[in-house]
Amino acid sequence: MKISELKVKKKIHRPTRNFDVEGERIYEEFEYILPYNPTHKRNERERLYAKTIDLIPFFLIFRYGFHELIIVSLLFSILCVLIFGTFCETLSGTTLGKRLFKLKVIDDFGNKPNITKSAFRNILSFANFFPVFSEFGPKPNQYWEKSGVNMNFSMHLNNQITKTYIIKEHKLAEIRKLLKDQQP
Repeated sequence: MKISELKVKKKIHRPTRNFDVEGERIYEEFEYILPYNPTHKRNERERLYAKTIDLIPFFLIFRYGFHELIIVSLLFSILCVLIFGTFCETLSGTTLGKRLFKLKVIDDFGNKPNITKSAFRNILSFANFFPVFSEFGPKPNQYWEKSGVNMNFSMHLNNQITKTYIIKEHKLAEIRKLLKDQQP
């Protein structure tokens, strides 16, 4: 069984137009079988910060240890993060930055990714730094609010291609239990 094949049951209570004798609204219960999503909401920012935390020590070493130019230090740092991240994710499932945010990288079977999958994932991770722009506006009847443009980073392309997931560490036990329970 794979994580991408997992299903979970969700119960949704929808209000009806009917009320009981005490004046309480009557709700209908619907049960849906949905694909399991192991990731958590708003993890893009955490992942961006984790990648930056991984980059900073290498940048400082090249900039102040080897006295390289800033751009050269940045390029060498990116290369080191690719190599370092590949080995760390293969050995422990996490890097220094991910460990600070309690994030873990797993493959579709709930294990640490192998070295080729991790290397491909890390190479593709820098394609994720292209921002996604979206407009927002005030809610109805809130004319005093201003509208504008949000800039977000879509940090999922590399995981979709390599079939890996970035999860919180505490969810690993839940995922492994679901994988074990839904074995054919």
